[in-house]
Amino acid sequence: MAQDSKTLDLIAVGRSSVDLYGQQVGGRLEDMASFAKYLGGSPTNTAAGGARLGLKTGLLTRVGADHMGRFIREQLAREGVDVAGVLSDPDRLTALVILGIRDRVNFPLIFYRENCADMALQPSDVDEAWFAQAGAVLINGTHLSQPNVYETSLKAARAVKKAGGRVAFDIDYRPVLWGLTGKDAGENRFVANQQVTAKLQEVLTLCDLIVGTEEEIHILGGSTDTLAALRAIRQRSGALLVCKRGPDGCVAFPDAIPDSLDQGVSARGFKVEVFNVLGAGDAFMAGFLRGWLRHERVETCCEWGNACGAIVVSRHGCTPAMPTWVELEAFLGERERPFRLREDAELEHIHWATTRERVYDDLTVLAVDHRSQFLDLIAETGGDPGRIPHFKTLALRAVQQAAGRDEARFGLLLDGRFGFDALAQAADHDYWIARPIELPKSRPLEFESSADVATELTEWPTGQVVKCLVFYHPDDEIELRERQERQLLRLFDACRKTRHELLLELILPAGLESDSGTVARAIRRLYALGVRPDWWKLEPLTDAAAWREIEIAITENDPLCRGVVLLGLSAPEAELLESFEVVAPFPIVKGFAVGRTIFYDVAREWLANRIDDEAAVAALVGKFKVLVDAWRRLRGAAEKAA
Repeated sequence: MAQDSKTLDLIAVGRSSVDLYGQQVGGRLEDMASFAKYLGGSPTNTAAGGARLGLKTGLLTRVGADHMGRFIREQLAREGVDVAGVLSDPDRLTALVILGIRDRVNFPLIFYRENCADMALQPSDVDEAWFAQAGAVLINGTHLSQPNVYETSLKAARAVKKAGGRVAFDIDYRPVLWGLTGKDAGENRFVANQQVTAKLQEVLTLCDLIVGTEEEIHILGGSTDTLAALRAIRQRSGALLVCKRGPDGCVAFPDAIPDSLDQGVSARGFKVEVFNVLGAGDAFMAGFLRGWLRHERVETCCEWGNACGAIVVSRHGCTPAMPTWVELEAFLGERERPFRLREDAELEHIHWATTRERVYDDLTVLAVDHRSQFLDLIAETGGDPGRIPHFKTLALRAVQQAAGRDEARFGLLLDGRFGFDALAQAADHDYWIARPIELPKSRPLEFESSADVATELTEWPTGQVVKCLVFYHPDDEIELRERQERQLLRLFDACRKTRHELLLELILPAGLESDSGTVARAIRRLYALGVRPDWWKLEPLTDAAAWREIEIAITENDPLCRGVVLLGLSAPEAELLESFEVVAPFPIVKGFAVGRTIFYDVAREWLANRIDDEAAVAALVGKFKVLVDAWRRLRGAAEKAA
């Protein structure tokens, strides 16, 4: 079967785990107090890394029928990996790995893999028809260590070979997983063992590509002399051999092994500061495979592998550190970059923006994150403030009714003070969710709860977008403006470090002069300071010239920005519809996040006990759908006209 007729470029087989990465750097694993949770396992990392680089990848593994197993499957799906082969094992737990960064050469790790799910793979788990649709299969050394996973790997390789595909072999040698070291020596990369060498060599006749570090070449070739080991491998296989050499890049051998490693095929390496070597090899494999599976020159494959490894070695984590194709192109196109690569602000921004989950070209949001306004309603109606949280769950019900099964195009803005119950319930749905961080009505800007905004955000689910309202004018008095800008810079930095998207709601303060360029000037100034929100939330201006300036300001400074949502400012429905008509032709505007226009009168009636829950929900749905339907009608007409 021709490569271009395959539905998948690659299926990886084997290890899949949850990595718990120590967040304190430079100390003992014993002393680490908090951990970040990531995808893990060498073939899983490579499958996700390949998908980020534009390959169509799949994974055959087993995960536990548990929360961690569901995390792996859901995260792989978000990365674009085909999860048809991610099988749920009801009898075993998902594998875990606990890792740390001690210094530049020591990266302690503990494998929790006793009777784990991925080591229970059986030959019967191989769907030969699925594998026949793959251009290549990636097998790895760990899954040759036990009879059942050995037979599974070979069956998968033979199925791909039979259908005209190729076999890549990542030696992936972890002595602890072969029972050759104590369980506290997970970072040990080499123990000579002839039985391991013999077992690994049994697959060589099937392989078209073999990749490993020098130590892994040693175990596969049965010699600690790298050239001798390569020659021993060559005697058993005609595969393209690739030896990874850390900071020196790699060297490939398509044919006979020469007298020197330097006589092999190579490409430029990239000198960067080593922050974390874990995962760099999997990134190298993803980059190399992107080239190899697209029939690029070996030198190109080497360069892409080297670049991906250099990028990942500079970051925390494995899969989340993997570059995207856009990012890799940017990295290769740069002529100068800092040795401490994670300080390259432009590259880090591209990485962040091109790894965000989902695309939102149409977003309609019910905003009920208000706090002071609900307290005003309590004062007006004499209602019970203890009922406010329940009203916000009614707002969630209204969105559910309006959205039906089309959850991905709908969202809510909810606060943690009165909206906590609704936030918790919304977590089971596919809605876009944002949550305010600012102290209501503060100018200069202050944050609600902790003054240390990063500490506050560590308690928020990463799927929640951080919304910040700032009353800001580019011509504000200097001291006020700079104070607010410092707060925004602090917040932006906190959002990136805690992996939260940022929605910046910018409202021009009353009483200050403005024209069609004022909002755009404010946006440009904030970009110049280094603030790059994922979203902007802007007033419903009816001046087309102002929107042209806004769109130019955003696209010139951040073409990867998600876009703009309109706020309501309690405007009457007719005024909002007029603004919709004005902005519909501007692609930078993705929809709206409107609150008081929809909920205020309904909440007043409900808090005064003049309507019940069902009537409140029905009224909210009716008002919300008027705006949703109008927005989609006008946007559709604008797109058709364009």
